Amino acid sequence: QVQLVESGGGLVQAGGSLRLSCAASGRTFDSYSMGWFRRAPGKEREFVGVINWSGGATYYGDSVKGRFTISRDNAKNTVYLQMNNLKPEDTAVYYCARDRRLGRFGVRGPDEYDYWGQGTQVTVSS
Repeated sequence: QVQLVESGGGLVQAGGSLRLSCAASGRTFDSYSMGWFRRAPGKEREFVGVINWSGGATYYGDSVKGRFTISRDNAKNTVYLQMNNLKPEDTAVYYCARDRRLGRFGVRGPDEYDYWGQGTQVTVSS
């Protein structure tokens, strides 16, 4: 069983930064790509980005490209989402998730991820 726990959310002014963390349990963390998603009130879940098993490749959604950066530390079983130049439209609950297929990279559909964290709220004020 894999457990994912996000942390680091909060309230920030527009233009500010936050770093989210996702701590994972399980012995095979470093064999899977890890994704970040978000859900704003009244909207569908949105793909934010994904990082491959080694941390050597990342892929982002258009709305966050150039502002958000995903990284991981496999020794700590943790993946990070660094969010810079935040905008009010970034307000959402942010989730990390594990790709359901070993070794795969680059999928953005939520159904392609099997384990999810509980989410952490990010609120950006204008």
